[in-house]
Amino acid sequence: MLRERAAFLDAGHYAPIADAVADLAHRAAPATPRIVDIGCGTGYYLRELSTAVAASAVLATDLSPDAVRMAMRTIPSSSGVVMDVWQPLPLRDGAADLILNVFAPRNPTEFARVLTAGGCYIGVVPTARHLIELRDAGLALDVPADKRGTVATALESTGQFEPPVSKRVELPLALSPSEIRQLIGMGPSSHHGAARTDDELPERVTVSVDVMAAQRV
Repeated sequence: MLRERAAFLDAGHYAPIADAVADLAHRAAPATPRIVDIGCGTGYYLRELSTAVAASAVLATDLSPDAVRMAMRTIPSSSGVVMDVWQPLPLRDGAADLILNVFAPRNPTEFARVLTAGGCYIGVVPTARHLIELRDAGLALDVPADKRGTVATALESTGQFEPPVSKRVELPLALSPSEIRQLIGMGPSSHHGAARTDDELPERVTVSVDVMAAQRV
């Protein structure tokens, strides 16, 4: 999954998502922030964001040791830790100015504790239209309805976050069969569905996500 994800992301297909993350960070996060990426994967989004905002410190975290190692190789100045987001995070109070959380599980109560006052949570969640062509073909998992609303409610229920602002990124991608297979293989959908011939794969997919920013009060 990590190899497929690295190949697909490094080709720039999801660059508009990384750009939207950086744009919201410039508006909402403190200058030269200390960034913690919860669920860093290959480190693609963390690398792009840390460069865009001139981060003063970068921490890559994931449940997968392989993912943390890959992310740290991508960002030589970074640190890394293997951790479970569902458990109390092994980070001190106020350790971060910005928490990045892209297509990954969330723990809003712990995020609020780890963020400094005035810090910012930035997350990326899929919309109901994300990869709809793959889901219609039985090649991708369903997306829960109103994912953005669910995340916003969870953040606000802590009493520690302002109502999130969001930016939708939606674009059609024309992909080759090998790129479609990379896209399927880079996430949990790789474990579902039967193998398909090239002719059975869609030639275009819709990328549709909400990029969210919530200020820590």
